[in-house]
Amino acid sequence: MSSQQDPQFGPLIEALRIAPTAPDAKAAADRLSREVSKSGLQSLEDYEIIKTLHSFATNKKSGYERESAAVAFHSFAVILGAPVAPLLIPSLSILFDMYMDKGDVVRIAATSAVKAILKLFPPEATRLVFRTLEPIVQGGKWKTKVGGLDAIRGFAASAKDVVAAELVEVLPKVENAMHDTKSEVSSAANKCAIALCTTLANPDLVPHIPVLVKCMANPDSVPACIKALSSTTFVAEVTAPALAVLVPLLIRALNDRSMETQRRTVVVIDNLVKLVRDPKVAAQYLSPLVEGVEKIAKGAAFPEVRAFGETALETLLKSGASAKVPPSESRDLEQQTKDARSALLLLLPEDIRDPSSPPNGPYTPKYSLLTRSLDFQASLVADLVNARQFSDIDAWSRCIGLFIKGWTDPEHSTWFSEAVREHFLAIDKAKYTVHTNGNSEEGEVLCDTLFSLAYGALLLLSHTTLRLIRGRRYGILGTNGSGKSTLLRQLRDGKVENFPPQDQLRCVMVEHSLQGEDASLSVLDFIASDKALASVPRSKIRDQLIEVGFDDERQADTVGGLSGGWKMKLELARAMLYNADLLLLDEPTNHLDRASVAWLEKYLIAHKNVTCLIVSHDSGFLDNVTTDIIHYETKKALLVFYPGNLSTFVAHHPEAKSYYTLAATSVKFSFPPPGSLMGVRSNTRAILKMTNCTFTYPGRDKPSLHNVSCALSLSSVIGPNGAGKSTLIKLLTGETVPQEGTVYKHPALRVGYVSQHATHHIERHLEKTPIQYIQWRFQDGHDREILEKATRILTDEEKLVLDQDWVGKDGSKRKLELIMGRQKLKKSFQYEIKWRGLDHRFNTWVARDDLITKGFTKLVQQFDDLESSREGAGSRDTAAHLVRKHLEDIGLDGDIAQYNEISGLSGGQKIKLVIAACLWNNPQICVLDEPSNFLDREALGGLAIAIRDWAGAVVIISHNHEFVSALCPETWYVEAGRMSHKGKTAVIEDAFLDKKGSGSNTPVRSRIQSPAQSTNGTPVVSGAEDNGTRTPPIKKKKKVTRNQVKAQEERRRLRKLAWLTHGGPKPEDTDSE
Repeated sequence: MSSQQDPQFGPLIEALRIAPTAPDAKAAADRLSREVSKSGLQSLEDYEIIKTLHSFATNKKSGYERESAAVAFHSFAVILGAPVAPLLIPSLSILFDMYMDKGDVVRIAATSAVKAILKLFPPEATRLVFRTLEPIVQGGKWKTKVGGLDAIRGFAASAKDVVAAELVEVLPKVENAMHDTKSEVSSAANKCAIALCTTLANPDLVPHIPVLVKCMANPDSVPACIKALSSTTFVAEVTAPALAVLVPLLIRALNDRSMETQRRTVVVIDNLVKLVRDPKVAAQYLSPLVEGVEKIAKGAAFPEVRAFGETALETLLKSGASAKVPPSESRDLEQQTKDARSALLLLLPEDIRDPSSPPNGPYTPKYSLLTRSLDFQASLVADLVNARQFSDIDAWSRCIGLFIKGWTDPEHSTWFSEAVREHFLAIDKAKYTVHTNGNSEEGEVLCDTLFSLAYGALLLLSHTTLRLIRGRRYGILGTNGSGKSTLLRQLRDGKVENFPPQDQLRCVMVEHSLQGEDASLSVLDFIASDKALASVPRSKIRDQLIEVGFDDERQADTVGGLSGGWKMKLELARAMLYNADLLLLDEPTNHLDRASVAWLEKYLIAHKNVTCLIVSHDSGFLDNVTTDIIHYETKKALLVFYPGNLSTFVAHHPEAKSYYTLAATSVKFSFPPPGSLMGVRSNTRAILKMTNCTFTYPGRDKPSLHNVSCALSLSSVIGPNGAGKSTLIKLLTGETVPQEGTVYKHPALRVGYVSQHATHHIERHLEKTPIQYIQWRFQDGHDREILEKATRILTDEEKLVLDQDWVGKDGSKRKLELIMGRQKLKKSFQYEIKWRGLDHRFNTWVARDDLITKGFTKLVQQFDDLESSREGAGSRDTAAHLVRKHLEDIGLDGDIAQYNEISGLSGGQKIKLVIAACLWNNPQICVLDEPSNFLDREALGGLAIAIRDWAGAVVIISHNHEFVSALCPETWYVEAGRMSHKGKTAVIEDAFLDKKGSGSNTPVRSRIQSPAQSTNGTPVVSGAEDNGTRTPPIKKKKKVTRNQVKAQEERRRLRKLAWLTHGGPKPEDTDSE
């Protein structure tokens, strides 16, 4: 019967149709809704109420009727509530069409009706609502599309997890809308995509969401996005939602023309695939990538890109992806919905069954609209069963009880939803039996986590377990770059899957650097300013600082003035004030002297309630402290736990002996030979000297160094923390200038310097790869960083000296502009001077002593530095393959050197890069300040052997007694600013297992052949020659035969011809062969 003819509903419908104003329409609609509520939901169909409202909504002639229809739908949603929601789904498309209506009031009424209806659906209904909205977004007019996109966006906040599961279906439709010609639609689609992507539960991808969305809208930004992804540490498991976002982007990137983008893409694919645990997900989502990766593996122009492509392809195919076999559907939705519907009909409450139904079920519903509602509920139940979500009673109540309430009483609806849940739970229990693990380990388990860890191009750990017991101290062993520090950082940042959050497990990381913090504060104020310690009284902070060695005088010092060792102690004190359950210690013994290390050992052992994860290259410390060893099994990408300390571990695994002996190492370093020094014939002669130097840091009263004198051949510098060792080295290398005394350096000497905080060399180049950094630094044929030294920058007074007149022999006055060249003059040098305002032909040669007397010392030193650097680096080609070979010689992996940005390297890899850069220009002296801080035992052994076999001079500052005593025949002790000298002490050769050399008391360098001596004389200022050197007997020259003269002339001619043909340095005009 038509609602307009019915005496019950006819007048109400008519009142709604002719309502002149919005309030009148609302009143009429509310009356209609209350009448439907009284008569039951079936009346909506029996009296064709919804059909009538649809005819009002599509009546083009009457704006009143269109507005009234929208108001009525709004009223249904508000008054009838959730039970009516499944019945109103077909009306949504009509309401969205009204968004294009010319009348404002109609559009406003339609918008509020849509919002009210969508609000009725629980999060579990998202899939069904999206399937309704997608055709509207794809086929509607522009305002309709915007409305549909806004509606989809609204679900991202209220139903995060369900929306994430739907990304694979809904995202392509939203992406199409991004390319709509109407800017309003593309803007709405952008906002919608960002909101949808925020539902990803993958913390590694969250920072990249804006870039990922930008790629969907603008394919040109794909390379930048791939670059960002390739330097991301991937830790979390990669699930279907994440792949739904990434796979379309990766397909685009595989088709990019740039070889660099293709290489990065296959590397990222190789990585991500290893973190996909579910083979069904892999088969379904990764199969579209196979074709593109295969194309690169077979047809990329560069061999290394093909190699990466082959690796990625192998990983893809291993995961279950296939280009030939179409991926099987992850679930049979139709069958699951059918099963759910059967169960609902079987358990249907008696008061809503059709009396003519079979007695034992399945029963027929009493009403036709109830059948529609049950079909809707069956879809929701199918999703719950598929997700095996049986413990969440509220979810079942939302999916069944909520919608059945309009047809039966509340008691029956509650019973019905619970009965359906129990029915499917029983089926599930029968299908999946649970096996329990009877592992009973002593102590409280802090965490038991299954996770994976990857960094850009490297899968570090794959599906491994981290199980920690309270009070244990775990030492983590593994090679440089295996991901030890990365694991600690990810634990600190809470990015490891399933790891307990900070409110359940207090996890604190103790790091060796205080970056980005206010260095002008006093030590006590610095700790007190920490927001996390706001509730801790200053007296407790003071006591804790005293416990780690800060007396009241030191507590008043500024943080910026502390040495590396004291900064580490400060971090330890701060960590202890946090009352941590789990302490993460990354190289805690770096910068600590031996007394401080012993104190730290006692402290950690005394705290029985704190669990420690320790990464350290100090084998003695690990042996004394650890109760368990966690070993990185690199080939399997797993963590393996071994009870006992380091020596117990080595007893079972002899191959790990490199943790004890320096020479038992598989890592080989190879240093380039040092260049010869003009005029220096003896390798025991002083080439770098300090005389009576005193240095005080700005803002300090006491000098860090007082009246220090020393000369350099091969030496080691060792002493307690804060005593001024690093200051001494900075003065020697020219990083700082002494306030008193002089530092002399042989004019042609090249010094390679690796500082204690080695990354200071490269912190301005984090976006470059290691190869690009060395190419940048030496691209002009000299070391560009030399010109940045404090000792070589001209002060204002020195710039004034440049303006002084230089009176020539003829009385003419000139001003010096710059030094152009240098050549030998007796036992010193003379320099070619370009005069200001005069042409090059008026250049003259001036002796070194004359320039220094006139006050041009710094200019001369600047030119000497440049010239000596050019002598070393100028002959070296900076082609990428040669730089790569050089970095590989210093132990850095070639692929990492060529493709990974410096910002993503581990501490050990950065140190290797800095050492390689300082050796590029073949220095005669290498200064290493705490080289053992970041290198693992394998790399440290390789470094020790390379230093031992190198022919140049080496200065080492280290707290690693084993490292220093094995290498250094001479030690300088720096204590309270004064230096004492211990002469050529015996080198402990037992530290090396390969017993190279003649005897235990031979200084290291005497075994090595001296650098080839120069044909030129010795500079007069470099100090006396060795007193004990005997003059060699003069040999008579043999008379040369005519044939020998001819042969010599022919050789000279050929050499000159080769030089003219191929270029390079001009050959010396000598008689040697």
